[in-house]
Amino acid sequence: MVFEGKETLLGVVRAEAGRFFEMVDSDDVWEAPTGAGHWQVRDVVAHIADTTEAYFVAFDAARAQEEVPAAYGLPGMAERVDKQALALRSVPRTELVERLRADFDKMIEIFDALGPEEWGGFNVPHFYMGPLPSFFFPAFQLMDYGVHSWDIRQGTGRAHGLSGDAADLLVPFMFVLWKYTTGAKDPCELGIRITSGPNAGDTRVKVGPDGMDYEPGNVDDLATVIEFDPGSFVLTAFGRSNAGTIRGDRAVADRYLNLFFRI
Repeated sequence: MVFEGKETLLGVVRAEAGRFFEMVDSDDVWEAPTGAGHWQVRDVVAHIADTTEAYFVAFDAARAQEEVPAAYGLPGMAERVDKQALALRSVPRTELVERLRADFDKMIEIFDALGPEEWGGFNVPHFYMGPLPSFFFPAFQLMDYGVHSWDIRQGTGRAHGLSGDAADLLVPFMFVLWKYTTGAKDPCELGIRITSGPNAGDTRVKVGPDGMDYEPGNVDDLATVIEFDPGSFVLTAFGRSNAGTIRGDRAVADRYLNLFFRI
């Protein structure tokens, strides 16, 4: 999230995008199933193109200091992105893949140009979440290319996993994702322990009537702790798997893990 991490983050985004394009640019896989619900590979490509092109509008509006509509909100995101992706099903593979490649190159140029002040101090209006510091947008691209690459591999039926570099970088953002996708506000308090990687450590999480709050801290005094490796944490937060090792009160863990709506 700090400017010193910019090149690391962008390097992993480039690597994940490169692997993604290698997987999708073939007629043999274009209509193959994925781990993203009813989406086929072509729908994943369409979704990332639609999402990336919305970022161009957002950055232009932020630089022009234009008024933008209020954030759409995350509860309706899944339904809307599904409609946006399926609307592009008739676009031929070569055309849509080339469109996304051009979108990616343009997006990276925007990210490369962000300086130390802009990285954390320049707010850009995300369509669903509202104004966010610009460093969130490379992270969103990592989510798109990293998690959706996992989706495509999942659709093959072969055993596989999530890239360590991608998972490590996404760990902090998964707490943000959980915070803003909390549905029912059933009170609970527990610890989340990330067991490996550069973002390993303990986080205290509390859910109440006003939503979810979290902070780093010792969790030894809590009745329930859920342990994750980075990849399992990311895939669980995105609703792709039910993972984690529960230590303590299973009822608390069960209540917590079922609080969230999917995007």
